[in-house]
This record gives sequence, structure tokens and C-alpha cells, in this order.
Amino acid sequence: MRVALGVLWLLALRPPPQAWSSCPPRCSCSRQVLGEGSMARTVLCNDPDMTLPPAAVPPDTRRLRLERTAIRRVPAAAFAALRRLEQLWLPHNALRRLGARPLRGLGRLRELRLPGNRLAAFPWAALGDAPRLRLLDLQANRLAAVPPGAARFLRALAFLDLSSNRLLRLPPALLAAWGPRPTAPAPPGRPGLVLGLQDNPWVCDCRLHDLVHFLDGKAPHLALIEAGLRCAGPGGLAGVAFGQLQLRRCQGPELRPAVASVRSPLGSTVLLRCGATGVPEPQMSWRRVSGRPLNGTVHQQVSRDGTSWALLGLPAVSHLDAGDYVCQASNFLGASETITSLVIAEPQASTEHSGSPGAPRAGTGEGPGAAVYNRLVARRAPPTPGPAGPSTEDVGPTGPQEARTVMALKVVGDTRRSVTLVWKAPRAGGAALSILYAALGQRAMRRVAVPPGRTRVTLRGLLPETKYVACVCAWGLAPRKEQCVVFSPDEVADAEATQRLINAVVASVAAVIALPLTLLVSCGALRRRCRRGRAGRSAQAPSTYLSLDALSLGLGEDSGARPQPSLSEADGLLSIRAGSSLDSAPGDASRGGWVGEYLC
Repeated sequence: MRVALGVLWLLALRPPPQAWSSCPPRCSCSRQVLGEGSMARTVLCNDPDMTLPPAAVPPDTRRLRLERTAIRRVPAAAFAALRRLEQLWLPHNALRRLGARPLRGLGRLRELRLPGNRLAAFPWAALGDAPRLRLLDLQANRLAAVPPGAARFLRALAFLDLSSNRLLRLPPALLAAWGPRPTAPAPPGRPGLVLGLQDNPWVCDCRLHDLVHFLDGKAPHLALIEAGLRCAGPGGLAGVAFGQLQLRRCQGPELRPAVASVRSPLGSTVLLRCGATGVPEPQMSWRRVSGRPLNGTVHQQVSRDGTSWALLGLPAVSHLDAGDYVCQASNFLGASETITSLVIAEPQASTEHSGSPGAPRAGTGEGPGAAVYNRLVARRAPPTPGPAGPSTEDVGPTGPQEARTVMALKVVGDTRRSVTLVWKAPRAGGAALSILYAALGQRAMRRVAVPPGRTRVTLRGLLPETKYVACVCAWGLAPRKEQCVVFSPDEVADAEATQRLINAVVASVAAVIALPLTLLVSCGALRRRCRRGRAGRSAQAPSTYLSLDALSLGLGEDSGARPQPSLSEADGLLSIRAGSSLDSAPGDASRGGWVGEYLC
């Protein structure tokens, strides 16, 4: 009884015979007799409106062809029910993506053809579900790379077509999987390997060295669908055949021995060099160990022997630039580093170029008063003896020091890193002067010698946004408060620029205002002169006194407007004017008409 029930249950579960012979909608089915007498079903679907693989494919199908359809993706385990499937062809569809395990359940699959689709990536791990796969056709897709992990799934292939994709190079692990090396014989029983690699944009640099070397070996088990492989780049190798290449093997960057320490004077220009070799050419860079930004520029160049050099230029170095600098060379194989220490030394005395005391920035609210003078100048002036020549042994508080007093010291802005000190020393004679300067907060002041007769010195290499104190005094003597000035280079430069702008504006406004006034005054004077000329021609002189009076005064007044005096009044006026001419200074007589008047 139990056996009969089991048989009935199996018959109920078994699909009807027509299910084994039904064909999916919009597809065509055919049968082919194999050599051993068995039947092989082929299902062909080429409906251009089909967007998904058919679901009702007969389970005895051995060949499934989905051609020129609108299928864009294959879901995971879409063909899991086709346990007998041996050939899966999906050419010239709109495939963009395959599921994680599209070959699940296809243990008998031998051929997988996907040419003419739009696949940018392929699930290489899915090949593990098809251990009998021997042919993989991915021609004319959009694959840009083959990951190194794909090598373990491609070892058993006899045919692999990767042509007409976007491959730039192949991983060395894949070449090792296709081995053996060209110098070793092929293992017995190993099938031949047919490769399709043409029509890819190969970049012929060192990373293609292994592939070119592998193809040149002409291994007996290796055959190419098309042997004429050519480079697409770089520009100088575009179109060159693989057989004409002489590529170097890739090497990690190796740094040349560099100077461990560099010592440079304060305010000078420093050039740090670092060289490295590598294939491909390494990228060079500089940075500071402290993380502070570089106060310079980096230039990279390649010498004739192939060494890459990184040049770091540091202009007008200060104490802030001292420290450790790291030079790094890197390419895709790795990176190498070396450290160079920069030590800033004290500058030599100079009147036109001096270093910058790299002191920390001080507050900006202090002025050149007694507190700044006592704190920075009186206690921190360097006790350096004076030069040979003027003796300072008998210098008293009121003797030579008073004779060498520096007056009218001021700061003229040049740039944001330099200023010019200008002063007057009318009683210095041939005595030598010196300049003491430092940043506010610095422990010691710097001394610069000034030759006799010079009243202008430029200090360079200063730091912007930093307060400085500078004093000009006789050599060997302590400066006084009126001989010192506190300034900031950037503020002085900005003030100079502002003053020049103000002067230009004032001159322009004055020109605009003065021109109309000048024209008005000139026109008035010309009009009065014309009136005076017409009045002179019409009036007649009644007496000799009137002619003499107009000639002697020369005041430019309108004589016709004055009343005519009588004879007695004329005699009195003549006597008064004669007396005034006698009392005037001799120089006045030469400038006026007094001599003629007096003689008359």
C-alpha cells in the first residue's frame, strides 16, 4: 500500500510530457540528434522587444541563444533550472549588468558568449559555478580592467576573447595563470590557449612589459586571434607594434644620497635638491616635518641619465625656515623619503642686505616709548667693540655722543619684507654709525655697520605682520630713545602706498580747481588794462604834476577816475613825495620810480 502511494505521489509531481516539449513565448525551439543518439534541444529568442530572459525554458535545453534583444540585465540564478545547459549565447543585446551569480546551477556549461554588449564589469567570481567552462567570449564590450583575482577562475579556459574593449594593461597574475613561462615546456595534457587581445587602447609603459615579454616568447600552447597588437599610448609610441617595443621593467623609487644638513646665513636664498630614479618616473615633492607650509617653490626636472630632481627654493630665509624638510619620491609601486635639516646662521655685517631675525610675533600695541627702549635697546644692545679707527675709550655722556647725534630718523616702506631707514647726522663728520634692530620679543639685537657719510640703509628679509625696533647711533655708543623707531614692514609699505594715492588725488583736485580761477583772474586783469588804455587816450594832462604823479606811482590805477587837484595842492603833494623818497632805503629807489620823482 505504501509503495503504491509513493508511486502515485511521484507521478503527480512529475511534469506532464508536454511540459518537456513546450517552447517559451516569442522563442523558437529545435531538436538535434547527437552522435550517441540522444536529442539536444536548442532554444532561440531574438525578439527585439524582449527585456528579460524567458522564464519557461524547457529544462532539457542544451543550447540557449538570446540574440539582438532589449535585455539589459540578467538576474541572479536566472538559468538555475537548466541543469543540462552546455552553451549559453547572449550576443548583441543591451546587457549592462549581470547578477552576482548568473551561472548558478550551470555545472555542465562549456561555452559562454557575450559579444557586442555594454558590460563595463564582469562578475569573474561567477565562473566558479561553471567548472567545465572552456570558452569565454567578451569581445566588443566596455571592460576597462581585469582584476588580479580573476586569474584563479581563468586557468581552465582554452579560449578567451577580450578584444575590442577598453583594456590598458593586464595584471601579472593573469599572465602567470596562462603560463608556463616561454622557456619551459607546456605541461602534458594542457590544452592550447587562444587569446583575443587586439583593438584595445594599450598603454605601452613599464606595466605592459610582462605582457609584451610573454607574447614574444611564442609559447607552443599560446595562439593569438590577431597577432598584430599595437600601442595606443603614450603619444610617442602610438601605433607602434608590440614586436618593436623595448620596455623597461617597473621599479620602485630609489632616492639618491642627499646632504643631511644645510647651513645658510640669515636672509640668504637656499636651494635644497633631492634626486630619485624609478620606472615609471617618480613624482617628487617636499614638505616640512613640522607640518608648516613651505616658504618657497618646488620645481621638478629630469636629467639626461633619467634621474628626477626636485628643487626647493627658499628666498630670504629666516629663523622660521629652520628645521627638517622631507623629500618624497613616489610611483604606483611605492614611495621613498629622505630628510634634510636646514640650519640658519648669523648674517655678516652689510649696509644694503641683512637677514631677518626670525623671532616670534610680538604684540602690535607697543609704541617707541621709554618702555620699549628700556626693554629692547638699553638692555639688549650687543656689546660688540667698535671698528678700528674712532676710539670710544674717552667717550663721555655729553662729549662725542652729542656731536654724533642722529636726528630725524624715519622709516620708508619699500616692500612687505623690506624697509629703508633714513636719518640726518649733520654733526657726525667722518664717524662710523651702526644700526641695531630686532623683532619685538627677541632676546638679542642685530648690528649692521654703516660707513661714514651714509644716511640711508635698506633692511631686507623682514617678516610681514611683525613689529621691529631699529636704532641708528654712533658706533660703540648706546642709542637714545629719539634715535629708535618701531615699525612693521607691511604697515609702512601700505602707508607709503596710501600717501602716494592721496598726493595724486590732491594734485588732480587742485588742478581742476585752480584752472578756472586762473582764467578768471587773467580775464579780469586784461579787462582792466583795456579800460585803462581807453581812458588814457581820452584824458588830457592839465599840469606837469599830474604826469609826474602817474609816472611815479605806477600803481596801475585808473587815472581818469581820480579828481584833478589844484596847483597849490599839487605843490604840496610833490613836496611830500619827495620827502618820502629821501627817507626810503637805497634798494627801494632802484626798484621803483623814486629817483625820477625825486629829481623832478
